[in-house]
Amino acid sequence: MCIAILVSQSEPKNKDGPLVLVGLMGAGKSTIGRRLAARLNIGFVDADDEIELAAGLSIAEIFERYGEAHFRDGERRVIARLMEEGRQVIATGGGAFIDPDTRSAILANAIAIWLDADIATLAERVARRNHRPLLVGKDPATVLRDLADIRNPFYAQAHIHISSTPTPHVRTVERVVDELESRKLI
Repeated sequence: MCIAILVSQSEPKNKDGPLVLVGLMGAGKSTIGRRLAARLNIGFVDADDEIELAAGLSIAEIFERYGEAHFRDGERRVIARLMEEGRQVIATGGGAFIDPDTRSAILANAIAIWLDADIATLAERVARRNHRPLLVGKDPATVLRDLADIRNPFYAQAHIHISSTPTPHVRTVERVVDELESRKLI
């Protein structure tokens, strides 16, 4: 198994800002984020957990009751608040970086790291849990392929792009750390 690393040409404006993980559902933002935070001895927060806490509802319930636009508005505000809390690892939901205002704020105030994986790997990972509103009643591979077609050009704007095949999470974390160190971001 191998891990390739691709690096965006843009440099982060805030080199001391939070590390914000972006990418499709199932890319490992939460799992790798927790391990990355532990490795760097900084805090970790999952934006989706914070949204649920603030709303008193699950993500699925927010989507069902109020729709995606309402969810994205809350998501934008929560991520902005989290970025104000200083250096930490923030895992975002798969659609967060697609929102132009959220993306602009992340690119200006944080170090955006795109965790990428092939569709088969993503589909296998998301099939383990049944909590993703965009997948309800649909084939995960088809949905993920369609989402990748739309979202990958946005994710490509992240400062760092880590592309991986199935491998132990610790190896992906080390690749992220190596890239951050080589760019003098940690």
